Amino acid sequence: MVKYLTRKYLRFDKSQPFITMCAILAFLGVSIGLMVLIVAMAIMNGFDKEFERKLFTMNYPITILSHFKEGISRNDLENLRSNLPDIKFSPYITTQAIVKGGDKLEGAVVFGVDAKSEAEVNEVVKNGLKDANLTGFGAMIGKGLKEQFMLRKDDKIMLIFTKFDAGGFSLLPKMKRFDVKAEFHSGLIAYDKAYIYTDINDLAKVLDYKDESFDGIHIYSNDPFKDKERIKAILPENMVALGWWEQNGNFFSALALEKRALFIVLMLIILVASLNIISSLLMTVMNRRQEIALLLALGASKKEVKSVFFRLGMVIGGGGIVFGAILGLLGVWIFGSFDIVKLPADVYGSSKLPMELSVSDFCMIIFGALAIVIISSYYPAKKATEVDVLETLRNE
Repeated sequence: MVKYLTRKYLRFDKSQPFITMCAILAFLGVSIGLMVLIVAMAIMNGFDKEFERKLFTMNYPITILSHFKEGISRNDLENLRSNLPDIKFSPYITTQAIVKGGDKLEGAVVFGVDAKSEAEVNEVVKNGLKDANLTGFGAMIGKGLKEQFMLRKDDKIMLIFTKFDAGGFSLLPKMKRFDVKAEFHSGLIAYDKAYIYTDINDLAKVLDYKDESFDGIHIYSNDPFKDKERIKAILPENMVALGWWEQNGNFFSALALEKRALFIVLMLIILVASLNIISSLLMTVMNRRQEIALLLALGASKKEVKSVFFRLGMVIGGGGIVFGAILGLLGVWIFGSFDIVKLPADVYGSSKLPMELSVSDFCMIIFGALAIVIISSYYPAKKATEVDVLETLRNE
């Protein structure tokens, strides 16, 4: 009986076309709302992963720092390499400098690195160096800095360091010319205009560092959360290991908050669409009061009557969820595969929308929509069992 009545009430009723129209609108509302939510979450995830990838590349999974300048020795580095052979280490020294090219000045962060070791932990550096040799006071600069100073390969730039040398009765900043040997492009202008890489031994000579002493160590790890604890266990007290998630915690917290806010706002679309399910089912209940009263009088239980209208709502809403999920996944594939929405490739690294839908987000969307549909179907089904049998049969 329940299945028969459910199919009967789903059919188009010529005498009450508005009820069918409400059911169709409810179906389409849930479908479109779910599709929009899936596509929007995929876009948010895509941009989050893209920003994370860029920041991850330039900030490194883990960085070891010392509490003191030149506080890391060659012995410390070799100890880490011998105890953790599965992790890649790249020592560096760093300082701030002013870049002078012609009459232009720009602030920069200068890293002295071992080119071979740094290329193993930083894909951007690896792509920028290629076959370039930084030894002999060569430098690799970012694309943004190169364009700003209109430099070409083998052009010279002047670096004015924060270290001072005695000169007569005053202190003069140390200056050194470097040859532009290569350029890198991270996709983030903040890094492309501010970072300069040079040979670690050359920079050590300029800054008068002691032999084989470093400011820090860049680390590449496939599992930084786990490996950070392994590294901390063997580090001396004067050194600390920092993960990229700690260095950029506020940024990723803001992205997570934005993602949650977007999910809540777009879920309201499905909530609004579910109101059509309630109105459609309530109108069906009002239109079928005489039939409901007759069924109850002939021995049908309230549970069976409730089941009829609950199933009716679940067919409308559940069908909308399935159709919306199909449309959403299709939209994710189309936007991710074709240049329908073009992005500036020099900023985002690709002209296509970065689409990435995680399984957890998809399941959360489906379960959230399903919960709304269940609640929307339950109330009209409960009202159907509250029909006054005697009053209805007497008057109608």
